[in-house]
Amino acid sequence: MKYQIEHTNTFYYENFVDQSMNHIRLKPRSDECQRVLAYRAEITPVSMTKEYTDLWGNHVETFFIPEKHEHLTVKTMSTVSIQKSPFIRMIHYSDEMKEIFHSSLFQKHYLAFLNETPYTFMYKEQIEMITKTVGDPGDPVQFSIDLMKYIHDTMFYNTASTNVNTKAYEAWPMQGGVCQDFAHIMIAVLRGNGIPARYASGYLYIGEDSSLIGDAATHAWVEVMIPGIGWVGLDPTNNVEALENHIRIGTGRDYADVSPLQGVYRGGSQELDVSVSVTLVDQ
Repeated sequence: MKYQIEHTNTFYYENFVDQSMNHIRLKPRSDECQRVLAYRAEITPVSMTKEYTDLWGNHVETFFIPEKHEHLTVKTMSTVSIQKSPFIRMIHYSDEMKEIFHSSLFQKHYLAFLNETPYTFMYKEQIEMITKTVGDPGDPVQFSIDLMKYIHDTMFYNTASTNVNTKAYEAWPMQGGVCQDFAHIMIAVLRGNGIPARYASGYLYIGEDSSLIGDAATHAWVEVMIPGIGWVGLDPTNNVEALENHIRIGTGRDYADVSPLQGVYRGGSQELDVSVSVTLVDQ
């Protein structure tokens, strides 16, 4: 599957602002299943960017605008090729995998994805109730699949019930939210049961005949560390494995690590307009 993505963020300020320092994470990743064929960022007012890779392996571009401006536009254009096949349901949790999972080396290595964060915090009682309903977490592979389905069946996709600052423990009682909330809740329960999990952010190709749902901007899902296998993506919003429709930008402990655009400036309030288009160009 080959896609072209255009993503435009436009900030409108109530008055002139200056001293604008920004960080963007909008370049898709290249790995064994996904390859970036082309990428370009256009910034208005024009600014030079400095690129680096952050602690979690995400591509980051920083830029500074010293002069006064009334709006800021960041437009990125990407061409990405993806080749993935269904995988997790064929994994058998063997004795060798179990030995790795329970080893101190494994737990220490993935400690960052076992600890709770502000976004993924849930009360102990919430995690215990969900775990009891889903089943035995002794098999992290099957438990992850069953948990994904349970969250998908229990939560309603509702863009009005939560916002970008909503935490997992707040979203769960509402039984509704967006992909960010679905992912944070699933991560909280997995980590609460000692299963390393991380937040994945990117784009979702929905298509004309697809039953997939997701935000009009970026999409979020979960990646689970399977001992001896590696990170496997699961999308609780749609109850599917993250395959060729999921275009990955970045991963981290939660949304805060992969926020598409972060910045500070001197001036008044702002309004943000976001436009994203994902086009299938080859199959």
